[in-house]
Amino acid sequence: MKHLLCFIISVFSLLSNLRSQPYPLSEIGVKYNEHTKEQCAPGSDNFQVTWADDDHQYAAWGDGGGFGGTNSEGRVKLGVARIEGDKNNYFGTNVWGGFKSENAAKFKGKSWGMICIDSTLYMWVTTEQHPHIKDVTLAYSVDHGAHWTKSDVKFYNSENMTIPTFLQFGRAYSDARDDYVYSYFIHSLLQTEDFGISKPGKIYLARVLKDYILDKSKYEYFAGINDSTVLWSNAVDDKKPVFINEIDGVGWNLSVSYNKPLQRYFLMTEHTETIAGYHGIFDAPTPWGPWTTAEYVNGNWLDYGSTFFRCFSNKWLSMNGKDFVMIFTGTNMDGNNDAWNLIEGSFIQK
Repeated sequence: MKHLLCFIISVFSLLSNLRSQPYPLSEIGVKYNEHTKEQCAPGSDNFQVTWADDDHQYAAWGDGGGFGGTNSEGRVKLGVARIEGDKNNYFGTNVWGGFKSENAAKFKGKSWGMICIDSTLYMWVTTEQHPHIKDVTLAYSVDHGAHWTKSDVKFYNSENMTIPTFLQFGRAYSDARDDYVYSYFIHSLLQTEDFGISKPGKIYLARVLKDYILDKSKYEYFAGINDSTVLWSNAVDDKKPVFINEIDGVGWNLSVSYNKPLQRYFLMTEHTETIAGYHGIFDAPTPWGPWTTAEYVNGNWLDYGSTFFRCFSNKWLSMNGKDFVMIFTGTNMDGNNDAWNLIEGSFIQK
């Protein structure tokens, strides 16, 4: 009787996931090695990572002291760290802002997207104005994060282009499919001071030739597919979503990376409810889809509680692309997740 009850519960859970997920099941599944979970930089969150030309990773964090700091000690609104070493032997150094930093932070904001193109770091930086996030600006650093300059490239919540992230393409963008830099933007319907789930959930894709990344007039926006031809437009109002989750919505942040050995693009974002472990991983053969669902968790991902952001490390991906390292973050409202959290896992064939 006990086994029958467990079977019924498992089937019900599976059907519930199938009913709510926005895309068909992927041939790729995900499993985690929970004993590998580790944590540092308590009190700091976000920690999106990019792999740079100097073979180090760089990450921005918010509202804390970064590596070696705490929620109060060394606290800055926005800081940048350098992560040196492999997944089994690494350490973080605060490069710009934070506890015992090499350089002081010069402006505030938040970031969920950083990329290294050749030897220059670029970072999308949001304001802290309301309603929601008023705008986002592209900043850049020519000295591996020691100093940052805000550019004239800016997107606005009024354009429904908010909280972008870069598509990660390996070390210093060396695995890129072409000469374009790709950024994903959330379509925001939020008009309050609170972050939350945007419904109906839409994600847009912009691209720009890397030599013109600091010129907004050169940006193009995915405008749909006509037969097999991908359409791009220089007019932001022509944009069409590359990802839609009409029922459950999408989160207020996301990450996207290319897994070269598997030749798949992986997108991660929240759904249904923010900061509660509602988590989805989606994969596709191109940056614009078609997407399938590798994982769709309806709350309390891995029983960790209040998580909200996850990204894969391109540097710490195995040679065959099957074994990954995920960095994730959250809050301490329900679970001790306001930190740099790392967990290893594998992509599996279903």
